Amino acid sequence: MPSEAFRYTDSPAAAMARLKTVLTGQRRVKIVTASESYLHAEFRSAVFRFVDDVEFLVQDHVIQVRSASRLGYSDLGVNRKRVEALRQAWVAAGA
Repeated sequence: MPSEAFRYTDSPAAAMARLKTVLTGQRRVKIVTASESYLHAEFRSAVFRFVDDVEFLVQDHVIQVRSASRLGYSDLGVNRKRVEALRQAWVAAGA
């Protein structure tokens, strides 16, 4: 079941700035690529240093999110939990 997109009411540029702020508040994250409408970040696991890719696409008042592990068959729900934590931080940053 896909996660719901992040919603925003301000400009796309302001949404991207807010997204970068949310991401820089996270642990073990590196922003790899960022443009006006797209952002790719890498998250590393604490123990085994596995890399998960998280991508954001800023569109008309929504940000589509994709989070996926590079290796393995199951991430034990880590990517879904990460997106939900990012969503909570997103909401808190907009308040």
